[in-house]
Amino acid sequence: MRNVAVIADGHRRWARANGMSLSVCYSRGVDVAWARARDAIDLGIEEITLFCFSIENWRRPQEQTDELMSLIRRRILADTHSLSADGVRIRFIGERASLSRELREAMSWSEELTASNSDLMLYLAFNYSGRQEIEAAAARLGGREEESISEHLYAPEMHDPDLLIRTGGDKRLSNFMLWQLAYTELVFRDEYWPDFDRACFEECLAEFAGRRRRFGGD
Repeated sequence: MRNVAVIADGHRRWARANGMSLSVCYSRGVDVAWARARDAIDLGIEEITLFCFSIENWRRPQEQTDELMSLIRRRILADTHSLSADGVRIRFIGERASLSRELREAMSWSEELTASNSDLMLYLAFNYSGRQEIEAAAARLGGREEESISEHLYAPEMHDPDLLIRTGGDKRLSNFMLWQLAYTELVFRDEYWPDFDRACFEECLAEFAGRRRRFGGD
């Protein structure tokens, strides 16, 4: 399988259900993300595209977003070497100009350090909006053909996802990769992301394997 996309949903609900702070919950969520990325290598998946933070998430209380931005920067700096040693290449997709200089520098450093790795391509959609991505690509092109729009998305080398997994029980795309998900198979899970273990991951892959993809044909 080439690309599995994931909407990692349910952090705050998991924190409330387990009496945990958001900082503990978000850190656990990062641990789960890295663990599933390593599982993907074992399972023969070439790419993982993980929805980490949407532009709409800025509507949350500033204290929460400040805490998350700080955590993400710390975990990038702390974990990139380990991920790189496992052959993971990291690339962030999304709008960066509004992020802090320190966070942008950490993201660029992580991308540069892992640039030569080839066991797994890990796309992290951060400060991301599917509509904004399409609008920006179309604006650069002046409305030319479909292939040209694909070439001007955040990661033109990315393969369209074969499978999208969304945790947390909700059944919607939430403005995630609206162009790339046109023919993607969708699997929705009730587990909150911090509880999404390898067994859950393998169940999603097994469900996908049982489907017949027709891409509009018979």
